[in-house]
Amino acid sequence: MEIIANTLDFYLNKETAAAIGKFDGIHIGHRRLLDEILSRKKDGLAACVFTFDPAPAVFFGGSDGRELTTKEEKRFLFERMGVDILVEFPLNRETAAMAPETFVSEVLVRRMNVSFLAAGKDLSFGARGAGNAELLRQMGLKLGFGVGIIDKVCLEDREVSSTYVRSQVEAGNMELADRLLGMPYMVAGRVVRGKQLGRTIGFPTVNIIPGSGKLLPPAGVYFSQVRCKDKLYRDVSNVGYKPTVTSEKTLGVESYLYDYGGDMYDMLIEVYLHSFRRPEQRFESVEALRRQLEEDIRAGVKYNM
Repeated sequence: MEIIANTLDFYLNKETAAAIGKFDGIHIGHRRLLDEILSRKKDGLAACVFTFDPAPAVFFGGSDGRELTTKEEKRFLFERMGVDILVEFPLNRETAAMAPETFVSEVLVRRMNVSFLAAGKDLSFGARGAGNAELLRQMGLKLGFGVGIIDKVCLEDREVSSTYVRSQVEAGNMELADRLLGMPYMVAGRVVRGKQLGRTIGFPTVNIIPGSGKLLPPAGVYFSQVRCKDKLYRDVSNVGYKPTVTSEKTLGVESYLYDYGGDMYDMLIEVYLHSFRRPEQRFESVEALRRQLEEDIRAGVKYNM
């Protein structure tokens, strides 16, 4: 997948079918947009995703900066789905003040070579958010590109949105988050070395530190899976500060894999959080921690993912 980032100076030679949006979480509504462009690859169009960097909510101060899906996670998820080109369009004072008509003609048509554009019904773009789906339709007719406006996707009579997904992740309702996303909630990162206490009590773990830009669910233990090099391993994961292991205030994810005895240090892994097991807690001793881990693992083995 070609990634175009940190530049306004780009021109795509191949005609594209593009989806435009924020894509935080890449939920089932976003996937409807992506299906529209991926289905047009058979017509010779390059499947292109157009998004903004930083996200509009972050740029305009309406967000705390934590995302359901980080920039790095979006990149490999889009590639895995079959997207050919990802444009991370710089959002700054100049581009935010661009007239909607100029944005369409200069960016979407002239630079992105759009032949078909998919967008959500509630899309807004350009200065003061004045551009909308109807303007896209009108300019598509004028400038010669097709437009597909996709209705909101609903789950149990409620519209699916990144805000809805965020509320479920923050509440630890991972099962519903899974249904809204079309996949389990994921935290990705490179494995770092911890204190290696787990090895001394018979439970070697892998640790990742996702960073402050990633929205994490409530601290606690989760039934989960780890993906490494396209292979899935069942495990239990602790999200939090590991209160028994360290006094450091570093928020991370620590996973014990049931059936893996190798070394994943410095490898990129994805942790899929399926279900909340219990809150994070401090134990009186390492032995008490070991007994609780044994209980968590027995329960995890029985959990049907």
